[in-house]
Formats: sequence, structure tokens, C-alpha cells
Amino acid sequence: MPFANLKVPAGTLTAEQKEDLVVKVTDLYCATFGDAVRGNTMVLVDEVSDGGWGIRGEVLTLARIEQQA
Repeated sequence: MPFANLKVPAGTLTAEQKEDLVVKVTDLYCATFGDAVRGNTMVLVDEVSDGGWGIRGEVLTLARIEQQA
């Protein structure tokens, strides 16, 4: 079963944007493995709380992400 776990900052995506990610990631898996995997493809969009993750040894916050954008 293809499985994708997407981590995003909490509160940054609307329900419609999450749905769009699920559809597009599922389509990508199907383009890669064939449409037979569509019925078993799981996409999980996890919202990570502000400050609940980091990169390069630095804690990420929504303010820092917006500042860098």
C-alpha cells in the first residue's frame, strides 16, 4: 500500500488545500506505480504544532517560516 505522510505547520492550509494535496499525491503515486494502487493509496496530512519541529538544528515556527518566505 503506497503511503505518504506530509508534515505541515498547523493552521497554514485550508481544508481545500489539504484535499488538493491528497488528490495530487495520490495521482503522483498512480503515475508512478499504475492506477491499480489508487484504491490502496493513503495520504496523511499531519499538522505540526508551532515550534514542534526543526531543521539544521533550529526550531521552526510559523513566524520564522513566514519571515524566510
